[in-house]
Amino acid sequence: MTELSKALAELTPAQAAAVGWGNGPMFVLAGPGSGKTRVLTTRIAKLLSDAPDRSFRIMALTFTNKAADEMASRVAALVPNQERRALVGTFHSFCMMLLQQHGSHIGIQSDFAIYSLDSDREDILRDALGYANSAYDEAKLLSAIDKLKSRLILPEGCARFFHDATVGRRVELAYTSYDNALRAGNALDFGSLIAQSYKLISEYPGVAARYRKTYAYWMFDEFQDTTDGQYRLIKALAGDDFKNIFAVADDDQIIYQWNGASYQQIQRFRIDFQPQELQLPTNYRCPPAIVAAANRLVVHNSQRTLDKSALEAGKVSLKYPDIEHIQVHRYSSDSVEAERIAGGIAATEPARRGEVAVLARTRAILEKVHSALADKGVSSVIAQRRDEFSSPQFQWLSAALRQASRPLDRRALELLVGAFNRWFGLNVRADDLKMSAELTGRSYLDEWAAAVGAEEGSEVTSFIELATELGKQPAAYRKLIDQFLAQVESSPDQPIDLTEDLSAWTDLTRAIGKSVGREAPLELFLQELAMRSKEPPVGPAVVTLMTIHAAKGKEFDHVYLVGLAEEVLPSFHSLKAGETSAEMEEERRNCFVAITRAREWLCLSYADSYRGWGKQPSRFLQEMGLALPVSAEA
Repeated sequence: MTELSKALAELTPAQAAAVGWGNGPMFVLAGPGSGKTRVLTTRIAKLLSDAPDRSFRIMALTFTNKAADEMASRVAALVPNQERRALVGTFHSFCMMLLQQHGSHIGIQSDFAIYSLDSDREDILRDALGYANSAYDEAKLLSAIDKLKSRLILPEGCARFFHDATVGRRVELAYTSYDNALRAGNALDFGSLIAQSYKLISEYPGVAARYRKTYAYWMFDEFQDTTDGQYRLIKALAGDDFKNIFAVADDDQIIYQWNGASYQQIQRFRIDFQPQELQLPTNYRCPPAIVAAANRLVVHNSQRTLDKSALEAGKVSLKYPDIEHIQVHRYSSDSVEAERIAGGIAATEPARRGEVAVLARTRAILEKVHSALADKGVSSVIAQRRDEFSSPQFQWLSAALRQASRPLDRRALELLVGAFNRWFGLNVRADDLKMSAELTGRSYLDEWAAAVGAEEGSEVTSFIELATELGKQPAAYRKLIDQFLAQVESSPDQPIDLTEDLSAWTDLTRAIGKSVGREAPLELFLQELAMRSKEPPVGPAVVTLMTIHAAKGKEFDHVYLVGLAEEVLPSFHSLKAGETSAEMEEERRNCFVAITRAREWLCLSYADSYRGWGKQPSRFLQEMGLALPVSAEA
C-alpha cells in the first residue's frame, strides 16, 4: 500500500468528501484540530496522482513559511515523484516568484532586494524625505503606509483617505518619497510584494491568464486571515471564469483584524465565487471538556456562519484520562501568578517541558513568567518572529552577502561595518568608507577590507579575505559561507546569541535549499532569507512562551493561559468599545484560539491585581461555564 493509499484510507467521511472534491469552488469551514492540513495535502497528492501524465500544476498558499514547509514535506511523502508539480508557499513567496518572473513589465528587475527590517525601512524613508523634522515619525508613517498598501491604495491621492488634511498630505508625501526610493533601488518591502503583484496583473492581464492555464487548481489555507489586498489579488488572478478555488477557513479564528483580516473576506468569497460549502467540526486535538468549553464560549459571537455546527469531540485516546482536563486558578497578584505557574512547570519532568506552552494576551505577562522560570532553573523562550540575527557574526555575514549582491547598497555597508565593529571592538566609520569609495572608485567591500586590515592585525585576516573573495565571486557564496561557518563554529566559548543564530541558520538554509535548491543564485538566496524568520528552533526541553497571536496554528500537550482578567483578556480597548463590538468578538476569538491549542491539559489563571491595579475575572471564564475559585492563592 502506498503512502497516499494509507492517507486516503485514514480519512473520515467528511475529510474524504473534501479531499475528493473535483472541479468548481469549494469553501471548507474547518474547526481547530479538525485535520485541515491533512485534507489539503492529501487533496493535492490525490489530484496529482490521479493525473500523472497531465501537465497542469497546483497552487497552495498559506500564511507562514513553517506551515508551507510542512505542507510541502507531507505532499512529497505522499507522491514523491509528483511533488514538483505543486507550488506550496505563502502569499508573499508566491508574489515574490510572480515578480521575479514578470516584474520587468512594471519596471521591477528580477534581482530586487526585499527589505524586511524596520530599521532598513526607516532609514530609507528618512533618506527619501531628505531632512529631519520632528513632525515626521518614521515608524508611524511606515505604519500608515503599510495600511494603505494592504488596501492596494497607491501614493498618488492617498491623502483623501485621512480625516485630517494635514496628516493626509504628510503621509502622501512620505509614501510617494518612500515608494520612489524603493523603486530607484530596485527594492520591495513585504507590502510592496502584494501591491506590486496586483498592479502587474491588473495592467498585464495576460500574466494572470498564464497562471490560470498553468495552475489548474488553487487552494488557500487559513483563508480567514486574508487582507483586503490579498483577497483582491486572488480575485484579479481568477478573473471572471476561473472557479477551481478550494478555500479552508474558520471564522472563529479571525484574530488578525489589526492586520486587515476580516469576516468580510469570507462573505466576499461566498458572493463572488458561489462555492459549495462543507464543514469539518470534529476536533481530534483537545479532550472533550476543552471542546465543550470552547463551544460555550464562541456562541456568544455573532460574526460567524449562522448554520455553523458546534465543535464535536473526536479525540478517543488521552495520555492522562483520569485527570481534570481544565483547571482554573486565582492568584492574589500577577507576580504570584507568574511564580506559581513557574513552580508548576518546574515540577514537570524536564523531558516533557518541550510540550508545555504558556500563552498570554500580552508580552508583559509572559516576561514575568519567563523571569520566574529562570529563577527556578527552567529553560524557556518567548517565541516570536525575528527578522534579524542577534549575533554580530551573523549580522555581518548577512550584510556581507547583501553587499556582494548589491555593491552600492549603503545600508548593507552600514550593517556590515557596525556588526564587525561590535564583533572585534573596532571603530571603523561607514561614512568614511563611502567617501573613500567615491574618491577611489573601489567597491564598498574593498574599502572596508582595506580599512579593517589597516586597523587590525591577523585576527581578522581570514574574514577580510572571505569578504573580499565574496565581492569578487558572489556566485561562489555557498563555498564562502561554509568557510565562515567552519571558522565561527570552531571558536571557543560561543555566546548564547551566536549559538542560537547557528541553529537558526542551519534550519533556514535547509528550508531554503528545499525551496529553491542549493545552487540558487545569491540574489534568490537573499530574497528567500529576507522572507523567513531568524528565530532559532526551540530545544526539546525548553518551555515555549507565546502571545496568543503567535500561537495560532500551534499545539501543545499542556497549555497555561494566564492573565484571564478583565482589561487584560478581554483588553481594556475591547471593553471600552462595548460588549457587542467587533473588538470584543475578536478578544473572544483570541481566547477560543488559545484554549484549543491544548492536546491534553489546560490551566486557566487570573489574578486579583495586575501592576497594582485591581481586576475582575474575565467574563470569558463565566461564558465557558467554569467554576471560579472562591479565594485567591497568595
